[in-house]
Amino acid sequence: MTAASDTSERDALLDEALDWVVRLKTGAPTRADIDALQRWRQQSPAHEEAFKKAARLFRHAGIAARELDDRPDAIGAVLAPQRLPSRIMARRAFLGGAIAAACAGYVVVRPPLGLWPSLQELSADYRTGKGEQRKIAVTPDVSLELNTQTSIALRSASDETQIELISGEASVAAMRTSPKPFVMLAANGRITAKQADFVARCLDGMVRVTCLNGSVDVAQGGRVVQLGQAEQVSYSPGGIEVSVPVDPAQVTAWQSGLLIFRDQTLADVVDEVNRYRSGKIIITNADLKQRVVNGTFQINKLGDFVLQVQQLFGAQARSLPGGVVLLG
Repeated sequence: MTAASDTSERDALLDEALDWVVRLKTGAPTRADIDALQRWRQQSPAHEEAFKKAARLFRHAGIAARELDDRPDAIGAVLAPQRLPSRIMARRAFLGGAIAAACAGYVVVRPPLGLWPSLQELSADYRTGKGEQRKIAVTPDVSLELNTQTSIALRSASDETQIELISGEASVAAMRTSPKPFVMLAANGRITAKQADFVARCLDGMVRVTCLNGSVDVAQGGRVVQLGQAEQVSYSPGGIEVSVPVDPAQVTAWQSGLLIFRDQTLADVVDEVNRYRSGKIIITNADLKQRVVNGTFQINKLGDFVLQVQQLFGAQARSLPGGVVLLG
């Protein structure tokens, strides 16, 4: 294959990938659509790389939109038509649409009830499904263990090793032998470590960082909190909280195949169980949501969870298609 034909094939794949992204972004994707996309991505490594590149283009367009949000003249310049080849014009139209959508306040597709991954999660460099855990080595001196439904993206930075926790939970072992720090981006914050073990969790824009040993700096909104062993801090778009002492064994129980709950509402427990168990459990009774739970559950036996709730609290369960269970 010549260089020209190879480039043409990559361009064609990128065009197809952009079509997929636009379809997912502007439509109402179904489970069948997601399965079809997965089959397309699995055709070859080139298909997979094209999809990730298309998703990155969309994500970067959203970042550009936020930067230009207060500059309508600049947005107009970005979207202004120029005399370019039709293929480039098509991509510019895609990016222009992405910027316009982001400026109008739209977000990347969020599937109903979280029953399948979002577009952003699908474009991650590393991702785990429900109930899956995975270990990866980012560098020889930085390793990660990804918990269920976790998405990680690699980021380019000249003076540091940088990744983004898009969503989920990861245990990090950073033993840097170079002066460059390891940085994890999560939501609108930044976690920095050189010699430390820590766990970071990012769900729906809420981030929680737990230092297991060593020292970790957590920065958000102009504030920096330094964590020592067995300390935890949380932050959200509203700001960063003060650090608190925690039990590391409870935080890392998932690495041993367990979920440990102490004085937590059933609503919070179900939210956590839903991250591991196929389908979706929905509590329909307000009083039931507030029942307090203390217990330890085995992750590989969460198929019995609904029955256990019924026995403990006298709840009624109704099963619906798609693995959805109503508890009331």
